[in-house]
Amino acid sequence: MEDLQPDRTLDCTGLFCPMPVVKTNKEMKRLTGGQVLKMIATDPGSIPDMEAWSKQTGHELLLSQEDNGTYIFLVRKRE
Repeated sequence: MEDLQPDRTLDCTGLFCPMPVVKTNKEMKRLTGGQVLKMIATDPGSIPDMEAWSKQTGHELLLSQEDNGTYIFLVRKRE
């Protein structure tokens, strides 16, 4: 995953539920199928929110990791 380069990056630091998912959903509409979005958040609730959102929308959650209170997600837009 480290060599996977996102097509776009969305910074949602400082935002709380549901805004990281709302902004991610809006940004995904700007991508074409197969492109990857990197979303950065600081809300710990973004982990279950992003998992549920990806299942609901069909977009592939490639990465979900935490690093010192920062949460990083890579999401591939469904075709």
